[in-house]
Amino acid sequence: MAPATAKKVAAAKKLPTVTETILKRRKLKDQRKNAATAKALKDRQQRKQKRKVIFKRAEQYVKEYREREREVIRLKREAKKEGNFYVPEEAKLAFVVRIRGVLGLHPKVRKVLQLLRLRQINNGVFVKLNKATINMLRIAEPYIAYGYPSLSTVRQLLYKRGFVKVNNQRLPITSNELIESKLGNRDIICVEDIVHEVFTVGPNFRKVTNFLWPFKLSTPTGGWNRKSTHFVEGGDFGNREGMINELLKRMI
Repeated sequence: MAPATAKKVAAAKKLPTVTETILKRRKLKDQRKNAATAKALKDRQQRKQKRKVIFKRAEQYVKEYREREREVIRLKREAKKEGNFYVPEEAKLAFVVRIRGVLGLHPKVRKVLQLLRLRQINNGVFVKLNKATINMLRIAEPYIAYGYPSLSTVRQLLYKRGFVKVNNQRLPITSNELIESKLGNRDIICVEDIVHEVFTVGPNFRKVTNFLWPFKLSTPTGGWNRKSTHFVEGGDFGNREGMINELLKRMI
């Protein structure tokens, strides 16, 4: 065999035996892999930046809460110095818990409890206090206990008992992405944003509370006293003002 012919045979043997379809499939697979890698890197960078934003917001909220506390202390000291009494501003936020069932329930009371989303015993919701909601609370007062929650109570409720409504499903708050997907257009991207919006009764309060599923609390440790008697008479129902925090600690 001539040397030229031998080279042609050797070159023919070195030709790729993989079909064009398989080569295209491999190329497409590599493209998808590279795109997925790039997307994962981009998502990781975005999450890192978002964590920085969330951390800064949390610091800003803590500063705001402390300034508010210091302002109250300053006003109390000035009033005491001048021989007066400091009268705090009226509460804007209430937490309402249903404590009684449907036995002997008046239709008007039933409607109010439905509007408050209190359909079961030990259900609780945040309520913005205004003339309309105060009248609703008075109508349903024999069946509810309510008061003015503190910042720590609001935070404990959301972190320990917080569930949200997504596509009519009750889902636990497991990530900030879940919050951002529904409230991101309102500039609410994390749990601390929700805590701030609820506690300060911000402009998006209604949107946030509708996003939250009514809290399902436990029967308080030690049980109830007398559900058919008002709180001021040693019972359970009615307005507890700041003492609702002690009750909620036993129910969370």
